[in-house]
Amino acid sequence: MTPFDSPRLLADIGGTYARFAVETAPGRFEHAVSLRCAEHADFHAAVSAYLAGLAGGIAGSIEHAAIAIANPVEGDEVRMTNYHWQFSIEQMRQRLSLQTMVVVNDFTALAMSLPRLAPTQLRQVGGGAPREHSVVGILGSGSGLGVSGLIPLAEGAGTGALTHVALGTEGGHTSFSPRDEREIAILRHALTQFPHVSFERLLSGPGIELIYRALSQRAGREAEPLAAPEITRRALDDTDPVCAETLQAFCAMLGTAAANLAVTLGALGGIYIGGGIVPRLGEYFDRSAFRARFEDKGRFSAYLKAIPTFVVTASQATFVGVSAILAAQLRTLEADHGSALLAQIQRARDTLSPAERRVADHVLAHPRAALSEPIAEIAKAAQVSQPTVIRFCRTLGCEGLSDFKLRLASGLSGTVPLTHTQVTGSDSVLELGVKVLGNTASAILQVRDQLNRDNLVRAIELLAAAQRIEFFAVGHYGVVADDAQYKFLRFGVPSSSCTDARLQLLAANVLTPRDVVVVISSSGRVDDLLAVADLAHQRGAMVVAITASQSPLARKADVALIVDHVEDVATHVPMVSRILHLLVIDILAVGVAMKLGQGQVAELPADAAAGMDEAQPAAGAVAPAPRAHRVAPGVSTAGALARLTSHSR
Repeated sequence: MTPFDSPRLLADIGGTYARFAVETAPGRFEHAVSLRCAEHADFHAAVSAYLAGLAGGIAGSIEHAAIAIANPVEGDEVRMTNYHWQFSIEQMRQRLSLQTMVVVNDFTALAMSLPRLAPTQLRQVGGGAPREHSVVGILGSGSGLGVSGLIPLAEGAGTGALTHVALGTEGGHTSFSPRDEREIAILRHALTQFPHVSFERLLSGPGIELIYRALSQRAGREAEPLAAPEITRRALDDTDPVCAETLQAFCAMLGTAAANLAVTLGALGGIYIGGGIVPRLGEYFDRSAFRARFEDKGRFSAYLKAIPTFVVTASQATFVGVSAILAAQLRTLEADHGSALLAQIQRARDTLSPAERRVADHVLAHPRAALSEPIAEIAKAAQVSQPTVIRFCRTLGCEGLSDFKLRLASGLSGTVPLTHTQVTGSDSVLELGVKVLGNTASAILQVRDQLNRDNLVRAIELLAAAQRIEFFAVGHYGVVADDAQYKFLRFGVPSSSCTDARLQLLAANVLTPRDVVVVISSSGRVDDLLAVADLAHQRGAMVVAITASQSPLARKADVALIVDHVEDVATHVPMVSRILHLLVIDILAVGVAMKLGQGQVAELPADAAAGMDEAQPAAGAVAPAPRAHRVAPGVSTAGALARLTSHSR
């Protein structure tokens, strides 16, 4: 095996454990370590702890990483389903100083491992034989229930070569379907705790515990507080009849889920069982009711009997799959020279002047670094003048460096990255405008990805039903409270803003149980505002907070709307975060208007309305746009910013 130019970091992140390894050559996984997620504050802390434990300078030489994680992966923001970790892929790549970071669903990675596993790394359960070049399905239980599929595709006519496409699914959340009286009893018990019972609720570690409690109740005995590993151990040792019945039911229900997957996908290539539970059951699983239940499909029993089922016994199967995905990504980048723009630079290189060619060589060698470098650093690295860098950009058809970076970023990542670009003293007025607008648009998109639907719905319901709404803020965020009062008064909702710390406790002391308090704080740690939240609760009022996650204010609030944005403290002015808070107010205002059935603001006399349009709610607040150009608040702000950014070029 030929070593890579640099070792690659691989990770398999579940709800309980985070497994890491370094791939030094194709299929060679070294320094494998398993860390408990609960012992690390977030994903970055876990990765940092692993890298800190690597000897010999390995950590500093890692340029590429691939992460398999137990949750859907859509866009830049990653949020775990069965754990509290969340992060931005692009921001994490930058924090870890990586050139490439690929993040995929863990069962997508496991599916991609299947064509690369040896027969000795699989164990067949029951009969059947895989049909060549057919779809396969895979599922497995751990902290949740992962489900995926693998579709074979011909690479080219007449070549005979195959490639595979892995399906990213959330099939574990399909509705559980009981097959006998025992499973009906389990479902009834589960419905007392959950409004919807999916297969994942039962076919997982927590699911084994739920089945055990249900069967204990059915047997007329009190359930012991047993965790899934202890229930499984007692079942395998045959020392507890309810534990034994629990594992029997688990295997049978997994047979139902596997059969459903097989007929849904037409998985004539076989069904594969992975995850952290079944491979540890060994021969017990082979003797269980799994295969009999799998084949018990009425008119389609013969169809299922022909489909083989396998247990994946390879301990590093997920690493194999995620490594293959990373390798394919890197091959694509290399074949395309990283992006369409890099390919254009490569083609145009010989036609450039010697000085411009040096800029081209620097960008081709360090494309991701060029995204964040200011013009002075690019010029210094290429040993040219700053005007030469601008001429190079314009030679490629770009308006300037900002336009060049936008096109380069889009090619490298497939989308405009969510990054912050620092304003420098050497920026032109045009570059300054592009950076400020770009930073704001990026922050808005991040907040959009962090929105919690349930919290928004709850906040809008509280505000729409309130007798009176009080908005509290201090300092730079006072204008947000004033803007909120302005909007809600126009809806005809009694409301006021209080931004003077000396008056806030007095105002809170006259709240009633029918009032709602909206506390606006970027940090969520202002003592005066925390005291307002406490007093509001004492008076029986509800508290909605627009604040940072994991802050004291977020914990005190009845509903917390999260805005996580770190400002450049050197400026001492919360520019972007204040806009983000204003936009959350816009979302609430639109939601309340729709809830109340008001498509427009309250009708006012023409002279009063004109006066309000022209007036500023408070010093520093953003004035409403003229009526002819007004946009529904919060609906298309990011798009408007994107258009404004392009116009500024």
